[in-house]
Amino acid sequence: MKTLFLTATGTDVGKTYISALIIKKMRDSGFNCGYFKPVLSGVEEEEGKLRVSDANYVVSTAKIPLSPDDCVTYWWKEAVSPHLAAQRAGDVIDTNKIKTHLDKLSREFEYILIEGAGGITCPLRLEGDEKYLLKDLIKELETNIVIVADGGLGTINSTLLTIDYARANGIGIEGIILNNFEPDNFMHQDNLKQIEYLTGIPVVATVEKGQKDIILLEGLWTGKKRI
Repeated sequence: MKTLFLTATGTDVGKTYISALIIKKMRDSGFNCGYFKPVLSGVEEEEGKLRVSDANYVVSTAKIPLSPDDCVTYWWKEAVSPHLAAQRAGDVIDTNKIKTHLDKLSREFEYILIEGAGGITCPLRLEGDEKYLLKDLIKELETNIVIVADGGLGTINSTLLTIDYARANGIGIEGIILNNFEPDNFMHQDNLKQIEYLTGIPVVATVEKGQKDIILLEGLWTGKKRI
């Protein structure tokens, strides 16, 4: 199994949308790629089954042969940070349960894209002296990340901060994807150029609003140059 963890510079940057595009491209290109969302808040459920959620969108768009419920370890109705959603529901996010779930999925898929929640510092457990953030889960899963950032104003700052934080915590970075990218916009073009120049990390894809396909310039973790 080969995994890649998709995080972002913040909430609502487009992780779910990009996750669906990547997995769809992978599956259309002949790679047995699955989806895993360890924690998910802000869902609609019916009789204990997910009905409207990020996972429903990804599974439907990428035509993954599983139910959305099979791809998510923890979910909550309230659209708040996972640590707070879990606390209000009387749950404790168990890292071992997440690892066991990922191991189960690994028996069905050769590649698994793991979608995070919020940004890389999103808290999962804040109890007593414990400060367990998303970056801690990434490290425990021993996977590298790809960062989704917005193509527009302010993205240089938020992207560099995310990259510096990941590097400081020993997390490998495979690449950056710029969402809501406008190819004819001089500022967006310069954002791409300066992010690569300042970080030394490639922008592996740009995605325009409403785009239905993605070209992965470096193939991410498939070893191919382009799919």
